Amino acid sequence: MIQRIQTIYLVLVALLGGVAPFLVYLWLDANGKEFFAQNDIMVSVALYLTGALALVAIFLYKKRQNQFVLNRLNMILNLFLLGFFVYRSLNLSGETLVSEKGIGMLIPVFSIVFLVLANRAIKKDEDLVKSVDRLR
Repeated sequence: MIQRIQTIYLVLVALLGGVAPFLVYLWLDANGKEFFAQNDIMVSVALYLTGALALVAIFLYKKRQNQFVLNRLNMILNLFLLGFFVYRSLNLSGETLVSEKGIGMLIPVFSIVFLVLANRAIKKDEDLVKSVDRLR
């Protein structure tokens, strides 16, 4: 059913991945210029892919196992994105390019949390359906 709690979690992930990175900056460079996701094509593709996977997972509500697997793939993508952000922020020596980290760098963390909550709700639904089938 599309009106389940995991749908809300997945919509939040879609909004975080598809809209938020283009409204909040990821970091400030040494000149004070804001760096948004659209300034780097790989970051923007990864964030769009995160939002798209969440939207696809919303409409797989009849196939809960596929929805669960798709959310796990989305978590892996967000972990790679988080790793890239951490690498980018820590590997630059002397703060030549990055002087202040923005709230946008936490988007993959929030996405992973909401995906875990969605998978927990999907697992709960799957267990409920299995228990009802056992009574028949």
